[in-house]
Amino acid sequence: MKIFRGFQHPELAKPCALTIGNFDGVHRGHQAMLALLNSEARHRGVPSCVMTFEPHPREFFAKLTHNPNLAPPRVANLRDKLDELRRCGVDQCVVLRFDEQLANQSPQAFVQEVLVQGLGAKYILVGDDFRFGKQRAGDHHMLTQMGQQLGLDVGKMNSYEISLPRSIEQPTQAQAEGLHPFEDNTSYTPLRVSSSAVRLALSKGQMQEAAQLLGRPYAISGHVVYGRQLGRSLDARTLNIRFKAQSAATQGIFVVLVHGLSPKALHGVANFGVRPTLDPNDVNGGQILLETHCLDWPSGLSIEGGYGKIIKIELLHKLHDELKYDSLAALQKGIQDDCFRAREWFKHLPST
Repeated sequence: MKIFRGFQHPELAKPCALTIGNFDGVHRGHQAMLALLNSEARHRGVPSCVMTFEPHPREFFAKLTHNPNLAPPRVANLRDKLDELRRCGVDQCVVLRFDEQLANQSPQAFVQEVLVQGLGAKYILVGDDFRFGKQRAGDHHMLTQMGQQLGLDVGKMNSYEISLPRSIEQPTQAQAEGLHPFEDNTSYTPLRVSSSAVRLALSKGQMQEAAQLLGRPYAISGHVVYGRQLGRSLDARTLNIRFKAQSAATQGIFVVLVHGLSPKALHGVANFGVRPTLDPNDVNGGQILLETHCLDWPSGLSIEGGYGKIIKIELLHKLHDELKYDSLAALQKGIQDDCFRAREWFKHLPST
């Protein structure tokens, strides 16, 4: 997949099939849209193209108005978003900086200057709740009308739903009498797949539900960076990944799998958050950090061998929220308890 920063590239002026959105998490609804986009692109003999924004538009307005509550917690960083778009078979991606100029651009100018002249779009696929342009004045109806004038085909993707199992707390009389087997103890509830639904599941620590919405386990990847190196003195060395967003969709202590250090995924336990026990003015500057401790370090890798590598951490199960410990000794004991609980959790899995 080719990646472009901005839309002013000669290569982008060629015809393409385009979709537009934030694609935070690239969940199963996004995946269905991208599959349709790729099909339409092949039918037309043009590349498929995704336009996405960085920062998230609501992050821009949150900063502009000094109201951080306007910004949605991020599901994924830009690296993981691009990796998932690539995995979905997208040919090219345009990362458009969302700034004051873009925020104040009229819907008509956005279509003509960005989509048509800049990207050469011949087919545009959007969601049923798509809005664009200054004050979000543009919608699918406006885009369709402009498409008729400009020779654009416009498609709309309706909401994507999945059925999630919901356990029934109280058994029915028939179940109590043993007339129905276990499967009758579960109901299935339709749920609209959206980034908001993924954020909600992650905020509650419901990692299995998040995985069902995403179509894969929730994961974060990035370069291993140097931190405070406090874990060495606590006998719990960590692999540190910075999460470059104003806020994350989940935080806490997790049972994880570590990919990228050895041929086989490694068992681990991770702290994802702001480390409340430590000084907020430490070397990480109060940034959100994913700190992962491997329960068993790979024998073929030196103790310093993780630095600089790109690794992926799958967050499988939440143990608890971040805790503030009164001392480093208490923190060390807490880490030991978390490692024990993580090992016990892995014992109940068929294989990892």
